[in-house]
Amino acid sequence: MAAEVLTAGGVQVDLYDGMPSVGRKFLLAGKGGLNLTHSEALEPFLSRYGQRRVQLESWLNEFNPQQLREWAQGLGVSTFVGSSGRVFPTDMKAAPLLRAWLARLRASGVRFHMRHRCLGFADASATALRFDSPQGEVRVEADGVLLALGGASWARLGSDGAWAPWLAQRGADVAPLRPANCGFDIGWTEHFRSRYAGEPLKSVGLSFAGDKGVRFEQTGEFIATETGIEGSLVYAASSHLRDAIEAHGSATVHIDLLPARSPEWVHDELAHPRGPRSLSTHLKTRLGVHGVKAGLLYEVVSRGDMADPARLAAFIKALPLRLVAARPIDEAISSAGGVRLESLDDALMLRAQPGVFCVGEMLDWEAPTGGYLLTACLASARVAGAGVLRWLAAREASPDAPHNSS
Repeated sequence: MAAEVLTAGGVQVDLYDGMPSVGRKFLLAGKGGLNLTHSEALEPFLSRYGQRRVQLESWLNEFNPQQLREWAQGLGVSTFVGSSGRVFPTDMKAAPLLRAWLARLRASGVRFHMRHRCLGFADASATALRFDSPQGEVRVEADGVLLALGGASWARLGSDGAWAPWLAQRGADVAPLRPANCGFDIGWTEHFRSRYAGEPLKSVGLSFAGDKGVRFEQTGEFIATETGIEGSLVYAASSHLRDAIEAHGSATVHIDLLPARSPEWVHDELAHPRGPRSLSTHLKTRLGVHGVKAGLLYEVVSRGDMADPARLAAFIKALPLRLVAARPIDEAISSAGGVRLESLDDALMLRAQPGVFCVGEMLDWEAPTGGYLLTACLASARVAGAGVLRWLAAREASPDAPHNSS
């Protein structure tokens, strides 16, 4: 996205990528349907960025969700709004959009250098970089450098956070990289794990009360995994849960197995005489609770409470699950932490390294899934691309300098 801004401004752009081909994480994001952005109104959209809302609002003023859809349309890719409000390409695929995008970049003169892994700065110069390439280590000089090195999730696709130490050595304030939009460990019994790992819990509520008035409550679905839970509903609360575990060693969420039913209704159905039927059959026929939902009750609730309709009804509406650890960062959809925005100017240029700009997930912000991540990454690149143009314009006093941007 930054390359488009730069080439439109008349700058020669050289793009270096450590992978054999461009956009591998973009393609992964499209597995199962490329969620480009979200259709909700701007106010709730901005609220998804939490404590970084103010800073990201300035990015989204430059490139908002509607402009993203128009950009995709300009590449010949139509979009539609799904039932959840999320925006997808009409064919749901990432590859056609990426192919059209790369073709346009190449036509505009962008030069691609694949299998070039950035090793850091070459010397005291802020805009000279070292790369490990198929020809060995190479040194590249440019008038301006824009880094889009990703966070630390999905290391096999290039986002491994290896840039953090060498960037910090040059004065960047780098917050520790942590998992975001991740799953959590609980520690199931072997019985539950063997029977229900991989099973989805649909139409459930998840609530969490944290420190300093933090309150999360939402309905949706998640999946029981080999070690705990993951999925869209868990990802939405993951930043709160991760922070609570870091602060206290664990976090307890409450699951409403029947969010569409009142506590009174649940109690009355449970209290209905069941005759010779087993409790499992009673839960299934009277309440529709069976499969993994019933398994979760038996996993957490004691025998005595299972036999008490009032206590069981309370657990069905608020089943406590104690989370003991976030899953490793390399399994996470995204990561938190990175270059703190306070160490960048409004154009996303490092204050400590003039001429070096940082964008995307390597910056210290986070958001839930739903198109918010991709939208903000692209918007940050637009902001930084414009910043590079202004930086180069300020260097026009050196007319012989080549106008390249890496």
